[in-house]
Amino acid sequence: MMKDSFMYDLIIKNARIIDGTNAPWFRGDVGIKDGRIEKIGVLEKAQAKETVDAEDQYLVPGFIDIHTHSDSTLFDYPLAESRIFQGVTTEIGANCGISPAPVNPDRMKLLKDYAGHLDYDWQRFSEYLDRLEKAGTSTNFGTLAGHGTIRLAVMGFDDRKPTEKEMEEMIQLLRQSMEDGAYGMSSGLIYPPGCFSDVDEMAALVKELKPYGGYYATHMRDEATQTVESVKEALEVCRRSGVPLQISHHKVTRKTHWELDCKTTIAMIEKARREGLDVTVDQYPYSASSTTMDSNVPLWGFEGGMEKMLERLQTPEIREKLKAESNASHVGRWGDIFVSYAESEKNAWTIGKSIAEIAEIRGVDPADACFDLIVEEKGRVNEVNYGMCEEDIEYIMSQRFTMTGSDGDAASLDYPGQPHPRWYGTFPRVIAHYCRDRKLFPLETAIYKMTGLPAARLGLPNRGLIKEGMCADLVLLDFATIQDTPDYHNPKCACQGILKVYVNGILTAENGRHTGVKAGQILRKGKERCRGEK
Repeated sequence: MMKDSFMYDLIIKNARIIDGTNAPWFRGDVGIKDGRIEKIGVLEKAQAKETVDAEDQYLVPGFIDIHTHSDSTLFDYPLAESRIFQGVTTEIGANCGISPAPVNPDRMKLLKDYAGHLDYDWQRFSEYLDRLEKAGTSTNFGTLAGHGTIRLAVMGFDDRKPTEKEMEEMIQLLRQSMEDGAYGMSSGLIYPPGCFSDVDEMAALVKELKPYGGYYATHMRDEATQTVESVKEALEVCRRSGVPLQISHHKVTRKTHWELDCKTTIAMIEKARREGLDVTVDQYPYSASSTTMDSNVPLWGFEGGMEKMLERLQTPEIREKLKAESNASHVGRWGDIFVSYAESEKNAWTIGKSIAEIAEIRGVDPADACFDLIVEEKGRVNEVNYGMCEEDIEYIMSQRFTMTGSDGDAASLDYPGQPHPRWYGTFPRVIAHYCRDRKLFPLETAIYKMTGLPAARLGLPNRGLIKEGMCADLVLLDFATIQDTPDYHNPKCACQGILKVYVNGILTAENGRHTGVKAGQILRKGKERCRGEK
C-alpha cells in the first residue's frame, strides 16, 4: 500500500470520476506520478507538487478520436489546438485509405496529388513516425495504413484487378506497415484508386491484419443511394478475413434514403455481431459531410491520377460527358455543397458560398462552376456538403457499438479557409447537444463512446480509462456549461466547458488556452508507452 508520504506530481481532488467503462460516476481523488495514474481514492493526506481542486466537476479519460486525418497536418500544427481544445488527447490518422506511407519514390507526384503535399522524405511508416516523434506533438498519435496509398505505390491509378505479382507487393507493403506499428488498414472505396478495387482484393489484404491484431476501417463504396449494399460488402470482407471491422463515419447522405437505409444497416450490423463478427462504427455529430471538391467528378475521370483528371476537365468533349453525369447525380444538390477551402487567393471569395451561388455569380452551369474551381485550384479545393438528417444521426449514435470520431484534422485557430466545425467541436457537441440536451444517453455512456470503446477497438493497453497504472490522459469538464461553440460560420474556436486537458499527466490546455507543451506520445501498436517509460 502506498504511504501518505509518497510525493505525487499532481493530485486532482474532489472530482466526479467517470472511468470510461460506462460504469456510474463516483467521487474521488486521482494521484499522478511520471505521467501515470498511481492512485485513485481519498488522498487528502497525500503530498503532491501540485494539487488541483476539481470542485465536484467531472474528471474523464482524455478523448480518443479514432477517425482523423491529422497525419497530414501535425507537422504544421503540432499544438493541435483543434484537437486539444475539445478534449482529444489521442488520435488515429490515415483514415479513408489515405496515409503518408508507404512511399514509392517513382510515384511521388501521384502520391502528393492524392495524399497531400508533405515532404515525403521517408518511405516506411517507421521513418514517418520517427520524424513526427522528433518534431513533437501535443496529442498522442497513432496511424492506420491506407489501402489507397498502398495500391497507388504498386499500381498507380490503374482501373483494373492487380496481377498476382502486384497483389504480393501490396501484401508485403501492408505487412511492413503493420510491423512498423500501424493499428490496421483503412480504405476509401469511394475515392480513386480505392474505388478500382473489388471485394476479393480487399478481403485478401485485410486477412493479412489478423496476425498483428489489427482492424479494418472502411469509408464504404457509397453512403448515398447504395449504403445497404456497401455495408453488405464491408461485412463480407470482415467475414472472409476474420478481422474486426470499423465502419467509418456511418451515415446516409441522400434525402430519398433518409430514415430508411440506416434502419437496415444497423439491423445488418446487429445480425453480424450475433453471428460472431466483430463490427463497430464511428460517427461525427453533424448533418453535413466534408471532403474534396473533386469528389463530384465521376470516378472514371480519375483513371491515371489527378493530372489525367485535370486534363479531362479541360478537354471539351470529355468534359461534356463528365458534366452530364455530374449534373444527373446532383439534381437539387448543388445548393447544398459549399466551398470550405481554396488554396489560391484568386478564389478565396468562394469560401462559404455554395456551388449554386458561385454558378450564378459566374453565369455558368453548376457543374462547370465546380469543375472550373477544381481546375483553377489544381484539386486543392474542399467542400462542406449538407446531406444528412437529424433522425438518422440520433438513431446511429444511440447504438451500443457506435463511437465518436471527428473525421477532422489537427489545426490552429487561424487555419486558412473555413473547415468543417467537426475539426474543433465534435466531442463537446455529442456531450452538450445529444447527451445533455437531447438526453439520448447518460454522460457515462457518452464518455464511454469517446474513451473505453475506441480504446478497446484499437487494443490500447494503457489509455482510455481512469484506472491505476494507466497513462494520465485526463479531461476536467463542466457538464452544465460545456458547449460546442464552433459552427459552420465560425468553426475555428475553442469549446466552452473544457476546463483542463492533461496529456500524459502534463497540463496542455486550460479554459481554451494552450500551454504550449507537446507532451504527446507517438503510438506504435504493441509498443505503447506512457511519458518517461522506455
